[in-house]
Amino acid sequence: MVKWKKGRGKLGVFAPLLGQWQAESDSAQGHVRCTRVLDYTLDRTHLLMTTRWEFGKRAYTDITYIGVDTLGNTRFWSFTSDGKQSTGQLADVSDFHAQAIGFVADMPAGTARQAFWPDDERGFFWAVEAQNKKGWKRFVEHHYRAIE
Repeated sequence: MVKWKKGRGKLGVFAPLLGQWQAESDSAQGHVRCTRVLDYTLDRTHLLMTTRWEFGKRAYTDITYIGVDTLGNTRFWSFTSDGKQSTGQLADVSDFHAQAIGFVADMPAGTARQAFWPDDERGFFWAVEAQNKKGWKRFVEHHYRAIE
């Protein structure tokens, strides 16, 4: 069972996500295996999440830093292997789950949000939604389990 317990400080909310995780799912691009690794970096002032998406022989990598900006806001800065970048701010995503952690980001294609929440057994769920005129539309959801 994964403990979904926050740690200290502004980055402590991410404590349940520390470690190595993997999900497998079917997508429009075929079967996907996604691995996420989250750990502290830069003398524990930031978190580094490395995400690798594998679609058969094709792979895609995302490097994300999570930290506190100069105004005291918890943010992420993401850089992807296809040359794209995004940034977002910690947001209330409790409509996913009471303990959900998430961000809202302005992307080239519009506003999106992502959330992580416990599965009450041995991992967590992650989803991304795009904002449209009717609200939020989910376009990807994964169930992650710890890599042991």
